[in-house]
Amino acid sequence: MNSTPVPDAPAAAAEPVANADKPSPKTWRAGTLVYTGPALAVLFFWLCFGDFSWAMRDRSVGPMAQWYLNKIGVSKVVFGLLLSSFPTLLGIIIGPVISVKSDRYRGRLGRRIPFLLITTPLGATGVVGLGLTPVVANWIHGYFPDASATLVGIVCFSLFWAFFEVATIAGGAVFGGLINDVVPKQLLGRFHSLFRAISLIDGILFSTFIFGHVSTHFTVILCSIGVFYGVAFTWVCVKVKEGGYPPPPSPVKGARNDGIGKLLNSFGETKRYFRECFTNPYYLMLFVLLKISVLSFGPINTFALPYAKSLGISDTTYGRGLGLTYTISLSLAFFLGWAADVFHPLRMAIGSLACYIVVTAFGYFFATTPTMFLIAWVAHGVLSGCYFTSAASLGQRLFPHSKYAQFASAAGLFTALANMIMAPLIGLMIDTTGNVFRYTFAVSCVLAIFAVLAGLVVHRKFMKLGGPKGYVAPE
Repeated sequence: MNSTPVPDAPAAAAEPVANADKPSPKTWRAGTLVYTGPALAVLFFWLCFGDFSWAMRDRSVGPMAQWYLNKIGVSKVVFGLLLSSFPTLLGIIIGPVISVKSDRYRGRLGRRIPFLLITTPLGATGVVGLGLTPVVANWIHGYFPDASATLVGIVCFSLFWAFFEVATIAGGAVFGGLINDVVPKQLLGRFHSLFRAISLIDGILFSTFIFGHVSTHFTVILCSIGVFYGVAFTWVCVKVKEGGYPPPPSPVKGARNDGIGKLLNSFGETKRYFRECFTNPYYLMLFVLLKISVLSFGPINTFALPYAKSLGISDTTYGRGLGLTYTISLSLAFFLGWAADVFHPLRMAIGSLACYIVVTAFGYFFATTPTMFLIAWVAHGVLSGCYFTSAASLGQRLFPHSKYAQFASAAGLFTALANMIMAPLIGLMIDTTGNVFRYTFAVSCVLAIFAVLAGLVVHRKFMKLGGPKGYVAPE
């Protein structure tokens, strides 16, 4: 995408005098990057192509990981630890480091692309490895026949799951930063709605046409997706170009370059990270809103497949339910993105969460049969999707622009402990109550109530800081 950025002053100076009377084409600006309409279309094409491969990876790996762990018979506690707590622990360790490094890095390819060129092949390796897990586990179990087949499967799964999650966490923070750097701010809502639509199309394709074949083609499906993601996203990294950036913040006072000095410097940088991110009550409440909202969707998302299995719902029906969810969400995606740009993503997020409270309350009381579960589950998926589409640009609209990735990682760090312990605790609750899965709706409902309250507090401060038209992020 070498032609995407349109130079600023040089281009204007080079314009022929004869064309002085012609109206200048409309342009959009993102930092030092200036786009004409065609250049913006090229940018959107490559980013959307990258998101297609990214979403195909995410839409397939999560459900297939749930399917595999359920197949080998792991307990609900281990299920929650592997699929929720373990990724969160990695996020605590990796997220802040990668985010700050990316924000402050300045290289020939920019400050985001170099990191993505590392995480992409690592993530692709993890996906292919997960696809090969049944084969590898059976091979290893042949050498240790007295060992538990479930334990061998868990160990093999965990190894490749670690590869995948490291790449997902590091790459996700950086990819979000890249979008923040190259997409014009006034188009972020519609751009994220486009991303959301692409992700939903991936979900429809996978759940409708592929998920029903997971039991017989697990390895082929995941390996194919891993290779496609690795090649496609690397290609996008080569085509998308970043602009220029202001100099990074100066090193902490008294920084040294020797071995001990670098260690001391790291402590100084950590202190600055926490001071910048966690001393402003406004950002703390914003972190609560962002993370409690996502936490509220977690109980149902994590245990949806075993919940469905406990009610006798087949893989094919489950996949069609996912497909219906994604189809409805797709029909709403552009409207929600437009509404986020017009009314602001903060207000749209609060409205989505308020509706979600009603749906989860319904699910708790009535989702005890296959039909009622599918109704409540699809409604959960649609409304959680409304939140993700509406709030996709919320951090980019409210965090300091130059430190977006840093603050995004801090948001994840803020509720990391709750995220680590929630899924195993819910799994323990399900195990001890004899598989009463509808408690997942109750937990989601309570969390959504807290998220709405946090959103109202944030909105009040947001209006004092200028509101939709005059907002300035406090530094």
